[in-house]
Parts: sequence; structure tokens; C-alpha cells
Amino acid sequence: MKYIRTSSLKRLFSLRRQHSFSSDEEIIPFPKGGCECSQEKNPKEILETSSSASIRPNWKCFSYQELFDATNGFSPENMVGKGGYAEVYRGILEDGQAIAVKMLTKTSNDERKEKEFLTEIGTLGHVCHPNVTALLGCCIDNGLYLIFQFSSKGSVASLLHDEKLPSMDWKTRHKIAVGTAKGLHYLHKSCPRRIIHRDIKASNVLLTAEFEPQISDFGLAKWLPSQWTHHSIVPIEGTFGHLAPEYFMHGVVDEKTDVFAFGVLLLEIISGKKPVDGSHQSLHSWAKPILNRGEIEMVADPRLGGAYDIKQLTRLAFAASLCIRASSIWRPTMSEVLEIMTEQKEIEEERWKMPKEEEEQEEFWGFEDLEYECYSSFSTSPHDTLSTDST
Repeated sequence: MKYIRTSSLKRLFSLRRQHSFSSDEEIIPFPKGGCECSQEKNPKEILETSSSASIRPNWKCFSYQELFDATNGFSPENMVGKGGYAEVYRGILEDGQAIAVKMLTKTSNDERKEKEFLTEIGTLGHVCHPNVTALLGCCIDNGLYLIFQFSSKGSVASLLHDEKLPSMDWKTRHKIAVGTAKGLHYLHKSCPRRIIHRDIKASNVLLTAEFEPQISDFGLAKWLPSQWTHHSIVPIEGTFGHLAPEYFMHGVVDEKTDVFAFGVLLLEIISGKKPVDGSHQSLHSWAKPILNRGEIEMVADPRLGGAYDIKQLTRLAFAASLCIRASSIWRPTMSEVLEIMTEQKEIEEERWKMPKEEEEQEEFWGFEDLEYECYSSFSTSPHDTLSTDST
């Protein structure tokens, strides 16, 4: 693999190894006219754009030796995640801090994957929210590495679907759902630039020791300029069972793309089911008719044994039913999703009622088969993504 070692790369990690910025220093967004997501750029251009003197990220540049020592020589025993182009190792720094080191594997010869890796730096370097994973730093010695705070509880997927673990209680599920919604709302509305994640799913939501959810893996993320309504993207990338129909059919990406995927995540949290079952039926196609009939409790995970707050369940299920609508026009924004999930007033169902013709179109949309048909051409399969699961 060719690793980029230009002067622009050195400027990106300008801040000499011994210097790191304090966490209370203001994070300044990319300058206007800088890293525009309206164009596809190669890794060198991404780095040159990101290296503006006005950008002062709050992460440090680690040496390879620091990471080598922290992970015990990248010992297989410390590997906590593996994907198609990267591996994640648990490590302990000299000061005792637990970290997760994401390493671009040397066997990956896909330059686009290298670009995704660098895109993650450019995105996370200017994101700061308790429900978005914190980037501690990077390393460019002997490869490309991203360093994160270690998520001791692993991913939502690992806790929900590990048969050896006890079933996740309702209080924790609700906390994860609301926290993830807050993180996604931040990315869409409160960031200096609008960020579309493009791969929201349970394995990309990590959990702290207090079960606080943190959205991770920004390799597919896109900046969306304020004057743009959407992106048109080729090739289609993502995970089967989570892709909005307008995305896998036309390559259209905007905030509603993430909203659809969040709806699937909500269903996964509520039901305990995986996004796709053994027969390739997606979770949203299974749940939609049940929710449309108003049989909310039929969707709840039977392992909960009825131990859930029915009002919270109703709100989360209703939010999910809106998020997974085939037409993006009739999906809520994340601001509206949060309102539905958390406010105490009655849900205004009439506000979200679609015209009869739209409901009929929704019923006969039939995008399930189309999604499966596209599956073979995806660049990123369900097994190509990473989570820093605890061991």
C-alpha cells in the first residue's frame, strides 16, 4: 500500500508529537471554501484542505512506538474488532488511559478505503458531542492509525445479540435510543458543517461504561454544504437492511438517509432482532405491517418479559414507524424524532398522517426485493464494518 507522506500530510499533523491541544480549546470548523463535500477528492487533497492554519483540532499526533507499547505490540489478544480494511486494538497508555487503536491494514490495497480512513480524521477532528465517539489522535508512522477513547461495553449489536449475555433491560435500551438520536441530531443540525453518517447501525454505536451511546465509524460520512439539498453518490455503500430506498435506487443522500437507518436501529433496540434474518427478510419489512396495525407490543423483545415502560415503547415504536417510511418526504427530521421520543405531551398522530394515495404507494412500494438485488454490488457488506467490542 502507498501511504501518503507529502509535506501537506506533515502540516496536517503539524503540531509536533510533544504538543497536544487541551480539550477546552475551541474547535474551529473547516474554513469556508475549504473541504467541500460537493467534490470527490483524493486523500492528498483532503489532507491539504484539512491543513489550513486556522484549524486547531483537539487531538494529538501519537508516535508508532506509543501505540506499539500500549497494545503490547498489536497483540492478537488485544484485537477487539476487525473489518474489511481495518483492525481495532485495545491499548493502555502510559498514563493509564484506555484507548482503541484503529489501524488500516497493510493488506488493503483499495485507495478508496485509504481515503475513507482519512475522511474519518477530517470529520471527527471537528466533532464534539457526548454521543459521538471522541477522536484522541492519529499516527502516520508505519501506517495510518486513529486513536479513540476505549468503549468498555462494546457495541450495541454485541450486547443485544450475544446469546451468552443477559438480555438488555428496557431502561438501558431507552437510554441508548435517546442518546443515539441526540448524537445524530447534533451531526445534522449543530455541527459547523452538516454531516451525513451513511452507516448508522447497532455495530457502529459504541457504549461507555455508563451505557452512554456514541456514534462511531465515520469512514462513509459526507459533509453536506448548507446550500445543497442532497448528494448524488456512486457507488452505493452501506449495509443491507439499513439503506433508504432513494439511496440504493438513485444514490440520493441527505439527512433522511440517516433517519431511515436510525428507524431500523430503533426497531433493533425494541425487538432484539437483527436487521436481516436468515431468510434475508429485513427487520423494517417485518415490523412495518405490525406497527401499521397498532400492535406495538408485538414488536417488543419477548426476552423483556413485558418489563418495559409502555409509554416509552409506544413513542419509540411510533418514531421508528415514521423513520422507515419509503418516501423521504414523509420521514421526520432528527429534531422531530427527538420530540416524539422524549416529550411528555400526547403524540400528534394526525400531524403525521399521510394522504390516502401516499399510504397506498407506501403499501405497494416493494423495495425489499430491490434492496436485496442491490446487495451483491455493495462496496461495504455487513461484515466489513468495525466495532470496538470488549472481550
